[in-house]
Amino acid sequence: MPSKPVLVVGSKNYSSWSLRPWLVLRVFDVAFDEVLLPLDTPEFYERIATYSPTGRVPVLHDGDIRVWDSLAIAEYANERWLGGRGWPADAAARGLARSISAEMHSGFSALRSELPMNCRKRVKNHPASAEAQVDVARVKAIWRQARERFGKGGAFLFGAFGIADAMYAPVVLRFVSYDVALDPVERAYADAVLALPALREWLEATVNEPLAPLHEQAR
Repeated sequence: MPSKPVLVVGSKNYSSWSLRPWLVLRVFDVAFDEVLLPLDTPEFYERIATYSPTGRVPVLHDGDIRVWDSLAIAEYANERWLGGRGWPADAAARGLARSISAEMHSGFSALRSELPMNCRKRVKNHPASAEAQVDVARVKAIWRQARERFGKGGAFLFGAFGIADAMYAPVVLRFVSYDVALDPVERAYADAVLALPALREWLEATVNEPLAPLHEQAR
């Protein structure tokens, strides 16, 4: 029997990029082993080169194949194990799903910087620059557009859970941490993501996870 793939991730409290492919694999019931490297620790810097050519997480090992970068791992999983189910079947929906996933992958720098993922953090009245507020508004608009055009068949952006939802799941967690106000459509979508058993499993793992000093200093 072939060995299971191995997904190398960083601290679950902080690593938004690790969460994305992890969620794809978990929701679609792909069996895999996990290696967790605590961020901002000597252990991370001692071990990461063994797994990742970039020195970053996440990275997937599937036999002799190495795939790094969250979206690349999700695409690889979609071809390797999901039979294409990670993207919508409809061409128009699939085009939008890929576009908003790529936008999440390459954009929203102010949102990332000013509202970093910290699953255990809860703050009120978090200060946000005009740039971060623009990013937040754009995310909300994306959610509304996808739900209104293609989400009628289920609770997620394109009805059924897919790669696009995995790409935005860390943003849902950021909005919870920083108490971002949501309208009914946005709130219903965020609640659906938060109710995922796989996401609850991820969050449960953060409860006793050691804090990462450098990440905490930035917060």
